Amino acid sequence: MTDTLLSSRESGLDQALAPVLIRVQNLWKTYRMGDEEIHSVRGVHIEIRQGEYVAIMGPSGSGKSTLMNLLGCLDTPTRGSYWLDGQLVSDMEEDELAAIRNRKIGFVFQTFNLLPRSTALANVELPLVYCGVDVDERLERAREVLCQVNLKDRMQHRPSELSGGQRQRVAIARALVNRPSIVLADEPTGNLDSTTSKEIMDLLDELHTQGNTIVLVTHENDIAERARRVIHILDGKIASDERLR
Repeated sequence: MTDTLLSSRESGLDQALAPVLIRVQNLWKTYRMGDEEIHSVRGVHIEIRQGEYVAIMGPSGSGKSTLMNLLGCLDTPTRGSYWLDGQLVSDMEEDELAAIRNRKIGFVFQTFNLLPRSTALANVELPLVYCGVDVDERLERAREVLCQVNLKDRMQHRPSELSGGQRQRVAIARALVNRPSIVLADEPTGNLDSTTSKEIMDLLDELHTQGNTIVLVTHENDIAERARRVIHILDGKIASDERLR
């Protein structure tokens, strides 16, 4: 027991010394509907360090998906500041944000978002095409990450020839191929059965132990409990921020 406690404390200390990857200060996102203003995110402050595994939870309409879109540079804040890996991305124009997304963020979506007519290999190498990586390196890196997610024998299969779990593994491989600073997963098990969900979460756990920074949005307690830290969002504000271990 003592060894376990020491290990946990040492792990927490190591994490506290890690560089800050995400720093959000007084972040707001406001939408206008006619004469009414809807505040989807309200004055949020967050710091996430390199190597953390964070779950963002909240009921429908709480602002968790909007916050994820802001963290993923898919949307811009109405006001407030957001630094990603030392860069002030909240002031960037769309072309700069697109470059940041492609270089520093790997996305995993509930609906997979794969190109239906392309093979698993072609889907995974796509982000590298946008980065201008040459063909040989693209193929080598895409094969490498597909092997990492246990799809060595499915590289030439199209999404329609894969199970839901395999499609999500392709999506995870695509998220990893650019060696991003952070992996953002939005309800990554939402379309999967319980057995396949466990397999995908086991994979995310493994990726975290390899040093990847993971932030996932979920409404399921058992999924959130896989993370090391859980942030609860309610009415656009942080209701709680708890470290589990």
